[in-house]
Amino acid sequence: MTMDATTPTALVADDEEAPREQLLAALARRWPALAVVAAAANGSDAWDAFLEHEPAVCFLDVRMPGLTGLEVAQRIRGRAHVVFVTAHGDHALEAFDAGAVDYLMKPVEDERLGRAVDRLQQRLNQPPADLQGLIGSLLGGLRKPAPLDVIQAGVGREVKLIRVEDVVYFESDARYTRVVHADGDALIRLPLKELLTQLDAERFWQIHRSVIVNQRCIASALRVDEGQMVVTLRGRSERLAVSRHFQGLFRGL
Repeated sequence: MTMDATTPTALVADDEEAPREQLLAALARRWPALAVVAAAANGSDAWDAFLEHEPAVCFLDVRMPGLTGLEVAQRIRGRAHVVFVTAHGDHALEAFDAGAVDYLMKPVEDERLGRAVDRLQQRLNQPPADLQGLIGSLLGGLRKPAPLDVIQAGVGREVKLIRVEDVVYFESDARYTRVVHADGDALIRLPLKELLTQLDAERFWQIHRSVIVNQRCIASALRVDEGQMVVTLRGRSERLAVSRHFQGLFRGL
């Protein structure tokens, strides 16, 4: 498909191959003008694909390993139209109905998808719905491990235990993740996107593809020019760049 600025784009995420392929085929029939720019098999890859492609529409399976579809939607924070995909009998269905949220049940029926596509086409020129309140209430119903509270980092011959609440920010490079905390810093081998699934999303904000910051340590956000923003940290001299994807976290500025 040839794409231009007017071509609607989408991300499809489902950890089960058969339902994912079925939805892709159904979308090709029902919305041939839609360009599916990424198909992800788990929530972490879905979030990475969202950052890379910035699709207009995201079809997210509610239950996926790593980040769930609800958690991916929580991080998208109104930057795309979201349609949840879920199984019959999922506890979220009643809440979705009450919140007038678009959702599809597996296996996806063409007629039901057609109605969702019609609504999406009408909404594409409007701001996406704010789902934060609904998502927050639903996340409590998914059984997730407790957020990480201690990080083990090798420092020379010593294994250092760093309390997550003492971390100021995490910064990744090609091989390691740097943990900057109140008493210094250390390197760990856990990739940033994997780490993201283990942190409390309300406390730790991703502000750049390679940076997650403890929001309690943010002193201010400074708009440098039309496209650039940095955050300053309490009691520290660093300025951390905020990529365009995440500047909506600081809408008050």
